[in-house]
Amino acid sequence: MIAEKIKVGISQRVDKVGTHVELRDALDQRLVEWVVEAGFIPVPIPNNFVNMEIPMSDQSFLFEWLETMSIDALLLSGGNDIGAVQQRDLTENSLLSWAEKSRKPVLGICRGMQMMGLFTGCELIEVDGHVRTRHQLLLSDENVKLFPESVNSYHNQVLQECPNTFNILAKSEDGNIEAMRHKVLTWEAWMWHPEREENFSKSNQERFRELINSGK
Repeated sequence: MIAEKIKVGISQRVDKVGTHVELRDALDQRLVEWVVEAGFIPVPIPNNFVNMEIPMSDQSFLFEWLETMSIDALLLSGGNDIGAVQQRDLTENSLLSWAEKSRKPVLGICRGMQMMGLFTGCELIEVDGHVRTRHQLLLSDENVKLFPESVNSYHNQVLQECPNTFNILAKSEDGNIEAMRHKVLTWEAWMWHPEREENFSKSNQERFRELINSGK
């Protein structure tokens, strides 16, 4: 039965361990639990499968690995400011390039949403009042369903504007984009961390299920 489940490839943060002079890929165990509880198989994606000397669209080793592992969907996780770890930046840009070409579902969380915005040509700006706090979600349309009333916030940068290939789903009280969905692809992005809630939100998981299953 487990082999029939959808495999969700998850990007990982990079931690520099000075005492050992090494780089470690890392993934919050709570995010793994969140994906499992949603009914999917989580597959961590290493950051050192990319070649820093070639473009994101030509990362053949990473793409072959994704196909060999039968990755059905992607989740771009949080952690690491964009620009701090170039290897991770290239990995996630390459993942989006692959997902765009392969028409795979993608959920971007926090940094993942920022990366999706940059991938489509937008810029990031600094913002105050979005670190270790909560926001009420202001939905863009009354027909937008399956979102929690309030969400956590752990970021100091936001998208300057919504990419023209996406629709805004929700904003924070101060007008910054909190959720968006691609107009054509099965891609969605949230600025909050669903895995950091003390109790996993049923609406977050149901929306994630619908996103991933609608791409199959």
